[in-house]
This record gives sequence, structure tokens and C-alpha cells, in this order.
Amino acid sequence: MIETFSNLAAAFGLSTASGLNAYLPLLLVALAARYTDLVTLNKPWDVLTNPWAIGVLAVLLLIEMTVDKIPAVDTVNDVIQTVGRPAAGAIVFAASSGVFGELNPVPAFIAGLLLAGGVHAAKTAARPVVTATTGGMGNWLVSFLEDIVAFITAMLSILLPLLMLVLMVGGLILFAWRWSARRRQRAGYA
Repeated sequence: MIETFSNLAAAFGLSTASGLNAYLPLLLVALAARYTDLVTLNKPWDVLTNPWAIGVLAVLLLIEMTVDKIPAVDTVNDVIQTVGRPAAGAIVFAASSGVFGELNPVPAFIAGLLLAGGVHAAKTAARPVVTATTGGMGNWLVSFLEDIVAFITAMLSILLPLLMLVLMVGGLILFAWRWSARRRQRAGYA
């Protein structure tokens, strides 16, 4: 039971990280599954451990990390990744959850799509604001910070999945509390 819960926590964290960077969580899961006992991928997801798959993921990661730091090009990348990031989230959720080995993978795909898609939507909405307010000079820094957050989130999801789940739930509660406080404040001034 704990292993199932831990696998689901890892899947939630990894798919959330995929909303920031499509290929980083996939590559980390592939490397962890190939070279450690931390991640076990059921069929057909074990194809991610193939050296060719790892190589392709590494190249795609380098491309995404490079183009995401260039003003205007990052916007084009975000449009392209509107399919890529949610798809990566769906794949990494289904692959890392472990409990979907014999079950219908549709719930895993939907959960991964929604998590990665939601994070991607927030990132895509925020990036033009960063470009406009910094004249494009802040894009590389924001992109670099997103990569760090995606890396830390993915690593915590692999190494300490239950801690990652607690952090995610805490973050959601904090977000909901701040959003509610802002709404109450606006209603008081109206």
C-alpha cells in the first residue's frame, strides 16, 4: 500500500515538473530506471531505458533548454510544447505510477495531461509578461529558474516521493489561501 502511494506521489510530482520542462523528468526517470533500483518501469514504459531513447531525450532536453532562453523563440517553443509538455506529463505519470501495469492507463494519462497541461498553461501565460516587463532580458533567468525547479521537483519525486507530495499539497493550500485572501480583499474594496 505504501509503495503504491509512493509511486502515485512520484507520478504527480514528475508530471507536474513536465509542465515546466517536457524532457527533463522523462530523462531523469529513464536514467534512474536504467542505472538504479529507484525506478522500475513496467512494459511498455521500459523502452525509455533504451540507450537510443535516453540519447533522444538528452538531445531534446538540450534543444528545449536552449530555445527557451531566447526571447520570441521561447514563445514559439511554448506553442510547440502545448502538445509536448502535457504529453510528457501523461507518459511520465503512466510510466512512473507503477500501479497502472495491469489497469487501464487512461486515468494515468488524463492525470498527467491535466497536471503538466496546467503548469504549462501558467508558464505560457506568465512568459509574455516577463518578456514585456524586462524587455526580453529576464527570459533566460526565468527559464533557468524553471529548469532548476523542474529538476528539483523531479529529483524529489524520484528520491523522496512522499515528501514531494506533502510539498505539493502544501503549495496548493498556500495558493488557495492567498487567492481567497485576494478575493476577499477586492470584495472589501468594491
